[in-house]
Amino acid sequence: MPKIAANGIEFYYEIHGSGPTLVLLEGLGYASWMWHRQVEELAKHFTVVVFDNRGVGYTDKPEMEYSIQLFAEDTAEVLRAQHIEKAHILGVSMGGFIAQEFAIRYPEMVDQLILCSTSFGGPNSIPIPQETLDIMMQGGSKDGSIEKARYAVSTALNLETLPENQDIIDFIIEQQLKNLQPKHAYQRQLYAGASFNSETRVHTIWAKTLILAGRGDRVVPCGNARLLHEKIPNSKEIIIEGTGHLFLMEKPDVTNRLIINFLTV
Repeated sequence: MPKIAANGIEFYYEIHGSGPTLVLLEGLGYASWMWHRQVEELAKHFTVVVFDNRGVGYTDKPEMEYSIQLFAEDTAEVLRAQHIEKAHILGVSMGGFIAQEFAIRYPEMVDQLILCSTSFGGPNSIPIPQETLDIMMQGGSKDGSIEKARYAVSTALNLETLPENQDIIDFIIEQQLKNLQPKHAYQRQLYAGASFNSETRVHTIWAKTLILAGRGDRVVPCGNARLLHEKIPNSKEIIIEGTGHLFLMEKPDVTNRLIINFLTV
């Protein structure tokens, strides 16, 4: 199992393909398996780097305070440990928080930036719906029924197309059960995301930026994409119809083509 020492802990990581480096950053409670519908196609064009964030997957899960700033520092140290000086950065949801923070703190290490299903956080972003927030707050226990777990995962998918995407729920539950995230680690990640706010700093991102969102996102409402677009100077916004928070899994072909076109054209 490939691991690399960085920022005081060991990170599980994978490298696929060749070409310009593209780093993929996951969301709350998700590990590198999240990219199973992206890696093969993206690796035809890029050297794709994926790693499990602090607190999830096969990366260490220290009992300490986590923050988005710490996750950004982790990302920088993982790249440095692999002698990567500059890369395209793509983050989804909490990974989008990390990507923003990374671009703000380490602009010299960012080529182009892609932000998916995310926001700038804080009181002026469009909040997570209360029902979804309640599910997220209960997620650290991991001791509920499979039915409850399936319902929780389903909120990340577009409601109208949910019946045809049951395989996505099956896959996520299967991966989570293979390597359960400890309650303390989930809560540390959750609190890190809850305290994030880049609203007054995100305008300093100078990297060319693509902002993607699913029209039916029931976790981070898609209106947040427009708010980010209005604040990041060199950015464009695309809303993907018929998808939710996990549009990368729901419409992988569309998503992969958008990513490739943006980074190569």
